Amino acid sequence: MEALKQGADALFILLGGIMVLAMHAGFAFLELGTVRKKNQVNALVKILVDFSVSTVVYFVVGYSVAYGTTFFVGAEQLAAKNGYDLVKFFFLLTFAAAIPAIISGGIAERAKFWPQLIATAVIVGFVYPLFEGIVWNQHFGVQAWIKALTGDEFHDFAGSVVVHAMGGWIALPAVILLGARYNRYRKNGEVSAHPPSSIPFLALGSWILIVGWFGFNVMSAQTLDKISGLVAVNSLMAMVGGTLAALVLGKNDPGFVHNGPLAGLVAVCAGSDLMHPFGAMVTGAVAGALFVVMFTLTQNKWKIDDVLGVWPLHGICGAWGGIAAGIFGASSLGGLGGVNLSAQLIGTSLGVAWALFAGVAIYGLLKITLGLKLSPEEEYDGADLTIHKISASPEREVSW
Repeated sequence: MEALKQGADALFILLGGIMVLAMHAGFAFLELGTVRKKNQVNALVKILVDFSVSTVVYFVVGYSVAYGTTFFVGAEQLAAKNGYDLVKFFFLLTFAAAIPAIISGGIAERAKFWPQLIATAVIVGFVYPLFEGIVWNQHFGVQAWIKALTGDEFHDFAGSVVVHAMGGWIALPAVILLGARYNRYRKNGEVSAHPPSSIPFLALGSWILIVGWFGFNVMSAQTLDKISGLVAVNSLMAMVGGTLAALVLGKNDPGFVHNGPLAGLVAVCAGSDLMHPFGAMVTGAVAGALFVVMFTLTQNKWKIDDVLGVWPLHGICGAWGGIAAGIFGASSLGGLGGVNLSAQLIGTSLGVAWALFAGVAIYGLLKITLGLKLSPEEEYDGADLTIHKISASPEREVSW
């Protein structure tokens, strides 16, 4: 019977890893559909290569930083318990690799290729797993300190703060240090419009992410006996709440409509195992509204050229999710309890502060040493031709 449980748990978390792996296709197509045609190849290549670099560094270094587990042992030991520890690594790797995938959307269309791969290695090998270990593996006694101070630990079931806010708040200094796309903000104060190159691809990316997110959230239980239908329905309700809020505030704009559900899902990750479905829907609706408002402010008023709006989507909505878990997770609002707002505010603030510090340090150093940005001529030609020497739809004359 124990062997059957071990096999079932290994399959359960493996399916979760596969579903979150599929989300990386969603990241790729969301970026591909949003950027201009001359940068579509670059969007696809970046996500795949970032994932590959993330896999190596998380396997060799990052997973050990977070959980103290090394894979430098024999295959016989690794295969114990039906290889559960290995597929758990695979599942958590897909979370870690989401950080550079998030950042990729913010710095799209004008970032150099190789410096970003170096940033990916540092972030996934050290920056992310350090905070991951604090929240999910009791490192440095931070959770014990928060509990002693507030009565509860910081609760982040599926990574609103650990994954999404981390990615979004690292991306913010990266975007600012990189600078806007050339001629995006003109000297006379006008903003050059760069509409999405493909709404169908943008929508496809959104849908892939939405479907995969049920693996992201539900399979965060990590074993079959801890699976909760509450997590699934709360994810669903937050998704539709975010969609409807973005539809109304975004005035039917398809870009907002397809990012609204993602905002809702980002926000519900932390408290999806605690909230009542109505609380989850409100959490998602607030996130959808936050995305529309903050995306518009960053692009048009503050002139921060965050191409996919990853700071509003993942940074702001992720932080909101950490806080919302302390509000709607409370038993007084229909939640399961065991969480409080003070603990959530402290944990969320620590995550945001660490991400900002790391973002400034990593991208600041890269800017000084290697440079971050393509030249005006390279950006004009597009990242596809500049970096990969081919366009998304090459037109050639073939003579026989």
